[in-house]
Amino acid sequence: MPPNTTASTGQQPGKSGRRKGRKARLFVLVLVLALIGGVAYGSYWSISTVRASFPQTKGTLTLKGLSGPVEVKRDNYGIPQIYASSDADLFMAQGYVQAQDRFYEMDVRRHMASGRLSEMFGKSQVDNDEFLRTLGWDRVAKQEYDTKLSAATKKYLQAYAKGVNSYLQGKDGKDISLEYAALGFTNDYKPQAWTPVDSISWLKAMAWDLRGNMQDEIDRALLTSRLGPKQIADLYPEYPYSRNKAIVQEGQYSELAGAFEQGGTNGTSGTNGTSGTNGTGGTSTGTAGTAGTASGGTGTSGTASGTSGTASGASGTAGLDSQLGGLTQVLDDLPPAVGVNGDGIGSNSWVVGGEHTITGKPLLANDPHLSPSLPSVWYQMGLHCRSVSSACQYDVSGYTFAGMPGVIIGHNQNISWGMTNSGVDVTDLYLEKITGNGYLYDGKVKPFETREETIKVAGGEPKKIVVRETNNGPLLSDRDEELVKVGKKATVDTAAPDRGDGYGVALRWTALQPGTTMDAVFAMNKAKNWTDFRKAAAQFEVPSQNLIYADTENNIGYTLPGKIPLRDESDNGSIPAPGWDPKYRWTGYIPQGALPYEYNPGRGYIVTANQAVIDPDKYPYTLTADWGYGARSQRITDLIQSKIKDGGKISTDDMRQMQLDNSSEVARLLVPTLLKIDPGNKDVREAQKLLEGWDYTQDADSAAAAYFNAVWRNILKLAFGDKLPKELRPKGQCLWVEPVNTTGPADEAEKVRECGQRDPDRAQPDGGDRWFEVVRKLMSQPKSDWWKTPKVGNSRPGAVNRDQLFKRALIDARWELTAKLGKDIDSWSWGRLHRLFLKNQTLGTSGPGFIQYALNRGPWELGGGEATVNATGWNAAGGYGVVWVPSMRMVVNLGDLDKSKWINLTGASGHAYSAHYVDQTDKWADGELLPWSFSDQAVEKSTADKLVLKP
Repeated sequence: MPPNTTASTGQQPGKSGRRKGRKARLFVLVLVLALIGGVAYGSYWSISTVRASFPQTKGTLTLKGLSGPVEVKRDNYGIPQIYASSDADLFMAQGYVQAQDRFYEMDVRRHMASGRLSEMFGKSQVDNDEFLRTLGWDRVAKQEYDTKLSAATKKYLQAYAKGVNSYLQGKDGKDISLEYAALGFTNDYKPQAWTPVDSISWLKAMAWDLRGNMQDEIDRALLTSRLGPKQIADLYPEYPYSRNKAIVQEGQYSELAGAFEQGGTNGTSGTNGTSGTNGTGGTSTGTAGTAGTASGGTGTSGTASGTSGTASGASGTAGLDSQLGGLTQVLDDLPPAVGVNGDGIGSNSWVVGGEHTITGKPLLANDPHLSPSLPSVWYQMGLHCRSVSSACQYDVSGYTFAGMPGVIIGHNQNISWGMTNSGVDVTDLYLEKITGNGYLYDGKVKPFETREETIKVAGGEPKKIVVRETNNGPLLSDRDEELVKVGKKATVDTAAPDRGDGYGVALRWTALQPGTTMDAVFAMNKAKNWTDFRKAAAQFEVPSQNLIYADTENNIGYTLPGKIPLRDESDNGSIPAPGWDPKYRWTGYIPQGALPYEYNPGRGYIVTANQAVIDPDKYPYTLTADWGYGARSQRITDLIQSKIKDGGKISTDDMRQMQLDNSSEVARLLVPTLLKIDPGNKDVREAQKLLEGWDYTQDADSAAAAYFNAVWRNILKLAFGDKLPKELRPKGQCLWVEPVNTTGPADEAEKVRECGQRDPDRAQPDGGDRWFEVVRKLMSQPKSDWWKTPKVGNSRPGAVNRDQLFKRALIDARWELTAKLGKDIDSWSWGRLHRLFLKNQTLGTSGPGFIQYALNRGPWELGGGEATVNATGWNAAGGYGVVWVPSMRMVVNLGDLDKSKWINLTGASGHAYSAHYVDQTDKWADGELLPWSFSDQAVEKSTADKLVLKP
């Protein structure tokens, strides 16, 4: 259906009830806007006004600056395929087309990345802008453009910007998007011209939400206010290498060659890429997760339990805890770019070689897990040169970001690639001893580097701030007055300098240095083979990603690129470090040639799902202390192995069905024990019977999944959540606890009332695979203190061991679901609890109610869950609602690219009443994939609308 015909609420075409809902919503919107517009501006809006911003998708348009005609072919879902005869024309048209569909989203993104949200949304965004200006993403992006990127990349960025600006020419805000019309009620904001730096800045925002273990550093330090080192170690168990296999299983680092080598395979190693800065690395084993702080300490020097840091006791931690808690609140308030502010970011990607597939050629699957947004963070499109040559080098299709040229994930005519977040540690927080206008380093006071920033505010006066930087990076603590005050009270160990004016918190992060990731995008888009691909990947510096590969010549591979810092042997980056001690400075970066990879492994497949990259016994460098724990990756591996045993072959649809696997591994662990418990109540027993014979599959209509997940949530709350400090618990959860200068709550001690401070979507325990691993280890310790919990009233018994706590969880879950879903268990279903709402990321979350009604969609009742392959994530501390999702799904068939499949979370359009606003969402929720045309013939056959852009 063309986007300039009948619009929809974003549900699948052909469902009359949905269409009636859309028409009603549109009528209400126009009526309200008409009333507001009539009163305020003396004019009335009409449906034609609401549709004025819909793009032209048929006929002919003139685009000054093109060297030749360009065709834009859209299918029934509005997905564009662009055909041009030069690179410059191709990327100019890409800019024009993306602006047609998504300019408002692009505009918001660049304002966020540059710390200029207040220019659009007023004083409510000033604090966010202060923090983002302190990070300085746009400054780094400009440095990249000026000093790092190739001439060809600059040319493409310029062409893209030219296309965007051609679209903007002569248009008012209301001609571009409905949201601008809504903003016009409150301020006089006008969209400005697009620049090449705007595109690069978005890469920094993407990197921020994929930044690694910064939140874990904060959480470990906060935990010391209530937990000792052994308890913290319980909550950060070591990665289970023997059970959940690492990504790279063949090859190892060669001390002699100074590089990673893969021996005994049937492939070649390809090009290792550039080495970067080597530095000195030591031989840290990089084992995951022990907490290593002394009781009540901040963990800033020395070592304990294999991590960096001990401190001098509990008495001085309240200041630092508040400081880090304040930082967490600042992070909570930031609008997410592509994820839940770095938490819960996961993804699945795997590739199966031709020896195990029906086609005899590789199959590659990818589904990145990100926070749901409307429109989706991804934009599907194809970029095709009519004839691939030196003048026009691209024939590529896949997923990109609106606002960026090229394709991020997808395939060209020769290769395909996918990505998952590697999780390597590329950030460190440093405590800084501040003295006057300087900071202490190596026994001397060094002056801050400073700059003044002016924040323009829609409808208000501009605000000036001063950004201070140490040799480790910007002082994040300057962005919250509370952080400065409590920093004066923070203490560390006896070797630390006197606090004087207090400690600040600085951030060192690889993305705050100019890099070449934009070069990598274009190089991957035109790579022809494994050697080209690895050479391109070596330029993908930030964010560090797991890259998987397949080609039409029947090769598969994996490589870990990225700028990954080297640290002193005593520092694994797991907790904030003392900025005044030179020992904790980064000493360089792991050479690119030393980073792990695999090419045509003997097993015939590669799985990446945020698990450990490599067993530390095979590798000398510390990549991180905080891997995902491998529940999803091992489940995918098991599914593949079950398919290929006895010579079985895998199809494209098999790959799709694996993406939809709803099996709960934690249910498989816990249910046998839960069924042995006598709950002592017939109503609870009735619910418990749901688990008998359950296959552990979390389908949307499953009552057993609903009850089990409620039990799991209550186990986590009783065993761990009620024992965590307030900075980690969800807002609104208030408990009577022992005063902060002790090591943990005690039932009989005199207590104080403390309320949680963290956003519910980011609170702990979140129920992810780290908590699976925590509980798995504790199952063999039925008398552990973690299983103790006090009674509540006469109906909720206390517990002193595992089974008693499980009984209490069975009881609490029964009455929680009775309150939420009703007493009749026959009416229960997981989908009624586990719902997805799609919200416009600006006015859809904070605008007037009628605007939110106009822009938002949902709910959808979903299956799947946290740490399952079908990763519709929820946070057990905050509730059951969906907080992150497979943001897209694709399966690439290297035997016949036209038989590849794909789907997006929403649709191609960012216009709220376009037919393509959320026209893929119903199919996405049902686990369906759409045909993915690539060849000229297939694209022509699937074309519904054709637009010709002429010079």
